[in-house]
Amino acid sequence: MTRFLPRTAPPIRAGGLVAATALLLAAAPHTVASAAPTAAAPVVALGGPAQTALHPYAEGGDGPKRSTARITVTGADDTAYEGGFTVTFDLTGAAGIADVAFEPEAGIECAATAPGSATCTGHGISPGRSTVTDLLLTAAKGSEPGGTGTIRVTGEAEGTAFTPFTTEVTVGGPDLVMHRLPFDHEPVPGQKQQAPITFTNRGSRAADGVVLTLRHSRGLDIPQRYSNCAYTTDEAWTTARCTVEGAFEAGATYTLAAPLTLKTTDRAYRDIFGYGIHEAGAGAGAVRGATAARATRGTTGEVLRAVPAPRPMTARALDLEPGDNEHEADFRTENTADFVAYGDTASGRAGATVTARLGFRNDGPAWIGHLRSGESVAAVDFTVPQGATVTSAPEGCRGVSAEGTALPSGWTGPAPRYVCPTPATVRDDGGLDLSFGLRIDKVLLGAVGRVVVRGPEPRAAGLPFDPEPGNNTARVVLNGESGGPSPAPSDGPGDGASGTPGSATPTPTTGGAGAGAGGTVAPGAAQNTATGNGGSLAATGSSTAMAASGLAVTALTAGLVLFTAARRRRRA
Repeated sequence: MTRFLPRTAPPIRAGGLVAATALLLAAAPHTVASAAPTAAAPVVALGGPAQTALHPYAEGGDGPKRSTARITVTGADDTAYEGGFTVTFDLTGAAGIADVAFEPEAGIECAATAPGSATCTGHGISPGRSTVTDLLLTAAKGSEPGGTGTIRVTGEAEGTAFTPFTTEVTVGGPDLVMHRLPFDHEPVPGQKQQAPITFTNRGSRAADGVVLTLRHSRGLDIPQRYSNCAYTTDEAWTTARCTVEGAFEAGATYTLAAPLTLKTTDRAYRDIFGYGIHEAGAGAGAVRGATAARATRGTTGEVLRAVPAPRPMTARALDLEPGDNEHEADFRTENTADFVAYGDTASGRAGATVTARLGFRNDGPAWIGHLRSGESVAAVDFTVPQGATVTSAPEGCRGVSAEGTALPSGWTGPAPRYVCPTPATVRDDGGLDLSFGLRIDKVLLGAVGRVVVRGPEPRAAGLPFDPEPGNNTARVVLNGESGGPSPAPSDGPGDGASGTPGSATPTPTTGGAGAGAGGTVAPGAAQNTATGNGGSLAATGSSTAMAASGLAVTALTAGLVLFTAARRRRRA
């Protein structure tokens, strides 16, 4: 079984080594005349699996079974190399152990150059990690189980240095195969399911200890915490890596001494549970070491153990590919999440720049994650108040027209409307908090902009998980506290009842790119009570203005009566 763990170091195809002309030439001096690297020469690293296990050689049958070792090259920075390069393979250390064939990436040519040696040549190396070739390895005729050899890989290119790489090949090894568990994939919140993890060693030798990896998204939980497991938690995932000691014999099947419990929590919606098994060793140790600084151990004192299964399991064909070492299960839970939009109020003189804080919070109970697609969960759609211009917008927000369409190509100025996508996950206690800088070009009392939290695309603006669309809309009010009206806009990018955007009907005004982006200001309209950051938006309603006007008229009338009476007394 290969010890190169695909989950910790996934194979990455070159976005075309032939087409990607990246990493070295732009950073290397063009005056270098020889291939000898200098102290300042950029460095690229060759890499691949540290160890690869080979199926033992078998006479007859359908031919030898192949194992694959992917050889990669990784650049040190984001500059580009456009010249030719050569990667050389020294196969003498694996003579009599492995037979090697090459499956190069497109644009790479590989050929034997001498007994025990081969080269792959290409032109252009992309930034990041790229594939040079897959080594197709089979056990050589006459090789014995346990036989070990090495393949050394070096490279050269003008004006650069290659870090060499050596991979070890061994005849025979364990082949740990994880059995798939029969889950209920449409659970309800609070439901518990047993997870009797079971695996078989289909290899040719025993595994000296194993590492069981359990990974579940935020809507799931495994209540048990074991002292031989290291736990890490981030925004969306909890991962447990459990080191189980012992010799796990070839041909035997093992299961946990006590089945795990997989619980669907109250915040579940679309969740994933992954479970895998690997032999303990250099690869597994690297995984544990990489997370040791932020991992915590279980404190119950219980130890997770694997014991021989009580009955034989159905055997699979011998397979050293790592794909059968782990499985993932997807769960769909009927649940809801309430996305609540919030806005802001601000005041300032003409020419002043104010800050508007807006966005939404997830009041749950569910968390929402697009774990498979990685697409945004939702978007915040912000229409700028009339008379204002955006001077700064959060990273990732894109300007659009007042109608929500794309701006002309090459547009670099402020926009009347902005769309800000969320990440692929929104926790049940999370949301999206945004801060816009707004310059007040013209003071319009009670200028109103609209904030709508909606689906990530205008054509699919609804939030299917949200049972309360009425609170998906809020307002940003400028100069609403100085006596002017602060009504809800009659036309804007959303419908206050549904939270879905619509076409704006701008009122022509002067004063910046933001002018005309929102709806018309209608004195005397009803006050919007959308809340954000725990409070109501401050706004002055028409009733206050009318009351103030009445008092002024009363005072003026009283003054005229007193003035007339005084004049009559003087005449008398």
